[in-house]
Amino acid sequence: VLRRYLRTRPAARLSLASLETLAVIAYKQPITLPEIQEIRGKNSVSSVKTLLEKRLIVPKGRKPVAGRPIMYGTSKEFLIQFGLNDLSELPSIEDFEDFITE
Repeated sequence: VLRRYLRTRPAARLSLASLETLAVIAYKQPITLPEIQEIRGKNSVSSVKTLLEKRLIVPKGRKPVAGRPIMYGTSKEFLIQFGLNDLSELPSIEDFEDFITE
């Protein structure tokens, strides 16, 4: 997915932090902001806001826990921008991790 993104450079240009956040959401959806931040180990509010503005992610409801945080998932626009028909076309986590370590 990242290789495809880097090759095609879709209209929705993203920072590395936003790309990392988008990858977490794509693989772990539906996921809340605190869960994203726990995985990344960084504040992700700005990245989530950017991804929402670019319509690459959408709210997917609220998690039934204290505070009822919003859960996020990828959008149809995400699929279009990354040339995917559906989420099953995402590379495996192992392939993704191999790409990151290259």
